[in-house]
Amino acid sequence: MLKIAHRGAKAYKPENTLQAFQKALDLNSDGIELDVHLSADRNIIVMHDETIDKMTNGKGAINIYTLAELKLFLIAGKHQIPTLNEVFDLVDKKCFINIELKSRDALQCVSTLIEKYIAEKEWSYNHFIISSFDWNALKEVQKLNPNIPIGVLTEENVDTALAFAESIKAKAIHPDFQLLNKENVQQMQEKGFLVFPWTVNSEEDIQKVKSYKVNGIISDNPDKI
Repeated sequence: MLKIAHRGAKAYKPENTLQAFQKALDLNSDGIELDVHLSADRNIIVMHDETIDKMTNGKGAINIYTLAELKLFLIAGKHQIPTLNEVFDLVDKKCFINIELKSRDALQCVSTLIEKYIAEKEWSYNHFIISSFDWNALKEVQKLNPNIPIGVLTEENVDTALAFAESIKAKAIHPDFQLLNKENVQQMQEKGFLVFPWTVNSEEDIQKVKSYKVNGIISDNPDKI
C-alpha cells in the first residue's frame, strides 16, 4: 500500500513547503502530492490556494506576482514559497510526485518541466502523475503528452470518474475516501486503474480504507499508513 504525503507531510510541517516534502521523504513516503499555480512570469508555484493570503504574510493572487516577488513572502514566518523545479530537485527521484493542477494555465509549463527532467536528469514518466478536479484540463494533458500518467480526482461520483478515466486512458482514480467501499474499489481495479483515495488521516479511517485494498493512501501523516 503506497504512502502518499498530502501537500508533503502536512501534519508535521507547513503544507507545500520544501520542509514538508523533506519530512515526507524522511518518513519513507512512496509519493508526495502537491498543488501548482503560475506566477506572473510563468514560473510554476507550489501552493494550494490561488492567493497567498492564507499561507503567507502577504496578500493577493499568485498570478499577479513574479517569482522574485513571491520569494519575499514567508510561510509560518520562515519558509519561502517553493517552485516545482525546487521540489523536483529536492525529491531527486526518491519518490513519485503527484502534481495537482489548480490552474489550467500551468498545464503547458508543467508538461515542459516534466519532459525536461526526463530528457536531462534521467527521470521517467513513472516518477510523475498529474491530477485535477478540472477534467477538461486532464483531457488537455492527454492530448499534449499521452505519456504523462493521469489521476482523475473526484469528490462526487466514482462511477462517473471511472467512465471518464477510461475515456482518457488515465492511470489512477483519486476519490474522496468517503465515496469508497470494497465493491467500487474492486471495480476500478478490475478496469486497470490504481485507486488513491484522499485525504485519509485518522487511524480509524486509514484502517477502514486499507481493508478495501486500495493501491495507495493520500494522507497528512503518511507514517500512519
